[in-house]
Amino acid sequence: MKFSALVAAQLLSSLAAAVHLAPRKNPRAIGLDIQRRYVPDPVAHDRLRKRADTVQQTLDNLETLYYANASLGTPAQTFRLHIDTGSSDLWVNAKNSQLCQQGGNQCGDSGTYNANDSSTYEYVNDEFNISYADGTGASGDYATDTFRFGGQTVKELQFGIGYTSSSTEGILGIGYTINEAGVNYAGSKPYSNLPQKLVDDGTINTNAYSLWLNDLDASTGSILFGGVDTDKFHGELQTLPIIPESGVYAEFIISLTGLGMNNTNGSIFSNENVAVLLDSGSSLMYLPNNVVRSLYHTFDATYDASQGTALVDCSLAEQGGSLDFDFSGVTISVPINELVIVTDVSRGQPVCIIGIGPAGDSVSILGDTFLRSAYVVYDLANNEISLAQTNFNSTSENIQEIQSGSAGVPHATGVADAVSTAAVGTAAPRINGPSGTAGGSMSTSTAGAMPAFTASPWVSGAVVGAGVMLGFNGF
Repeated sequence: MKFSALVAAQLLSSLAAAVHLAPRKNPRAIGLDIQRRYVPDPVAHDRLRKRADTVQQTLDNLETLYYANASLGTPAQTFRLHIDTGSSDLWVNAKNSQLCQQGGNQCGDSGTYNANDSSTYEYVNDEFNISYADGTGASGDYATDTFRFGGQTVKELQFGIGYTSSSTEGILGIGYTINEAGVNYAGSKPYSNLPQKLVDDGTINTNAYSLWLNDLDASTGSILFGGVDTDKFHGELQTLPIIPESGVYAEFIISLTGLGMNNTNGSIFSNENVAVLLDSGSSLMYLPNNVVRSLYHTFDATYDASQGTALVDCSLAEQGGSLDFDFSGVTISVPINELVIVTDVSRGQPVCIIGIGPAGDSVSILGDTFLRSAYVVYDLANNEISLAQTNFNSTSENIQEIQSGSAGVPHATGVADAVSTAAVGTAAPRINGPSGTAGGSMSTSTAGAMPAFTASPWVSGAVVGAGVMLGFNGF
């Protein structure tokens, strides 16, 4: 990952005070409904995402993808955009791209953009370039145009137009501006992406938003820019520091310190420091290989190396219990039935996978199979993440503004002595992480394949021993 010294210095010197939430009759917060779409082959989709450099596309290891309806241009050209906290650019396919002009109307659902049809289009530069490790990706121009979403109009929002592309889906990346494709590909200065532009325009108070995906059976969730809905979580929000990479805040990485099952904290591992990326663009979660081996043994899962995930008996969805994630004392419990995903029907019988895959030599990722069980506040202004246990299927709302300030968040507390550093690792590109190399050249990640067994200090003998783990095929 490349950063100019000036940009890095500006980022490090712009830290704001702690987040403050304030209730108002008409809060300055923009709500956006998120819908789920069924994916017939989610595993293949996640495998493509694992090869991505900058764009964190929809990951395939999950049954569904999360998207929102929006439009660009005057008159409006409509799009279905995947919500991605793991990337930072809004980009769409050009109407005349070779991919979208091929037969089958493969870009029809997501939408295409025609600059000539918009009276508010403005060209910026030709530095939009998102590369993939296998040589695919998207490239074209950066432009500005009028963007409409959630009843809100944003004028002169910068976005990428994919004139050359290998992805039929548009992406709404809402991460740090330092993680934009132009910064990493061409060394450009960051521009104001959607969350930052909402702040610049005075639409919201600070660069922060909250995400509520709801449960696996729900068809919709929501993202709230500039606000928090206290009816969508149980208990209090707990605030954790985001971990910088080489001194720069670039991705939503926090420290996972323990993992347990069935409300037995730390029964799988404890007192550790595992860097994990909170990524709504990933359908599955990807954990350290030895931890995954332990879980596959527990769930009687059969690993398929060609797919990079594991099959389970669909009856596992009827089993009670939970997988309990610990973050410096903050616990988010994921029900076991939220981990079982139906991917196909063969001879009248459903085929199910477990929503956990091996991270390989990439950073661990907590994707949608984790995020559905958590209410997450992404605070880019203060480089913090606030977590609480989600309130599944909540039908009421209590929206409060997020304000910059030092008073803190109502019903929220900072976590004392929270781990604030972790080894992110640079052995291979992270899933959807930027290449940091002009032209997009990068080495191939092995995240989708299980490497040879190595001793793990995390997996306790009470859960699964090394001898058992070595007995798995493909491990």
